[in-house]
Amino acid sequence: MILHIETATDVCSVVLANDGKVIAFRESAADRSHASVLSVFIDEVMKEAAVSFKDLLAVAVSKGPGSYTGLRIGVSTAKGICYAMNIPLIAVKTLQAMSSAYLLQFPETPSSTLLLPMIDARRMEVYGAVLNSSLDFLEEVKAEVLTEISFMNHHADIIMFGDGAKKAIEVLADKKNVSYNPDFKQSALGLIAPALNAFAAAQFENTAYFEPFYLKEFITGAR
Repeated sequence: MILHIETATDVCSVVLANDGKVIAFRESAADRSHASVLSVFIDEVMKEAAVSFKDLLAVAVSKGPGSYTGLRIGVSTAKGICYAMNIPLIAVKTLQAMSSAYLLQFPETPSSTLLLPMIDARRMEVYGAVLNSSLDFLEEVKAEVLTEISFMNHHADIIMFGDGAKKAIEVLADKKNVSYNPDFKQSALGLIAPALNAFAAAQFENTAYFEPFYLKEFITGAR
């Protein structure tokens, strides 16, 4: 049984799953609610499933990039549970988890369509990556200042999704092979498949030293 924690975006989401099957699920998209609801959600899913922390085999967390504060909250909570229970910590790249969640929400997406999750990263910059339907990276995670050639090394159909896609619509509107879903919201459900694969392969983090993947330094100021 694995506990999954997603706090990298504006959604705070927790899923308890057993062998990839959802046992209990909580989610909130309320702005700046992560610190106040994460512990509550974890307590609620554990009680709903009638299990204790000693029943957990691992904790999976969205590692970033994303919200600096959100990542700190999610990762510190995950590390605390893993350290206390002496269980493995699994870290999933947020853009891979977003792609997994997108396919769960839109299962009719053709397998030939490339996935381009985007997180708003201030001004005209986004955190983005290109993945195929098997969740393999064709372009690794990077911070990109959007131009008319951004992520355009591919001839297949591409779906851009996440809050960063709103910026892409403005810049890449003339690209015939690109479609957009800027209203997509991330969910901890997207962590389940990547985390299960990582668990099977024993791909665990060093709980004491693991830090979120911020990609770039945190800078205060207006977007």
